[in-house]
Amino acid sequence: MSTPAIPVLSELDDIPPLSFTTPEGFFSLPLAATPDDRAALSESFVRELYSRGDEALWTPAAPYYAALAEQLAHTGVSYSAMGLFSTDDGGVVQCALTVAAVETEQNDPEIAAHGILTALSSDPHRDARWLDLPCGPAVSCVTMREVTLAPEVTASGAEVQLLTGQIQVQVPFPTGPYTAVFTLDTASTEYWGEFCDLLIAVLRTLSFRGAAPDTADAAS
Repeated sequence: MSTPAIPVLSELDDIPPLSFTTPEGFFSLPLAATPDDRAALSESFVRELYSRGDEALWTPAAPYYAALAEQLAHTGVSYSAMGLFSTDDGGVVQCALTVAAVETEQNDPEIAAHGILTALSSDPHRDARWLDLPCGPAVSCVTMREVTLAPEVTASGAEVQLLTGQIQVQVPFPTGPYTAVFTLDTASTEYWGEFCDLLIAVLRTLSFRGAAPDTADAAS
């Protein structure tokens, strides 16, 4: 699933900027400031996401993604994308990626990361691990959940149990009291290893402008 990378620069009010790259196959959800802008951008988004569709699909899908963009914007998410990737057998797998910045009370990224790891490790249902990224320390957390799908939304008309996976990586800013939170969710758990590798590849491109030269220059 490794494909050409697309640079992403996140500029949030009062928060130091960060940048990273995502592979081709990710379609960025338009998180515009106004409802009119979100509606217009969502129409373009669904045409790109469902490039083989038509008005019968695009027309009802656009308002859904516009509403989703509004909901995400209100939760502090600064980047959101759908990932669609083809498999060797001609199928398609998907994931959702969001990036948010959370304010903390800690300016030292090492101390912040140790605190995050301690907090996450207290839950036995989470697999929390320390990561050393080119931009500094980080903590990953993996959670697997089984979701019950109601009969009215399944192809068989019967209740279905669906296994979903989430990997969340928290990266303390070296430029201020904030933590970047990368979250990848997928129901295509048969490709879980590939999705984990994909997110780590994205994180290895993460840069915080204004940080020390050895952590920021390459991606700026």
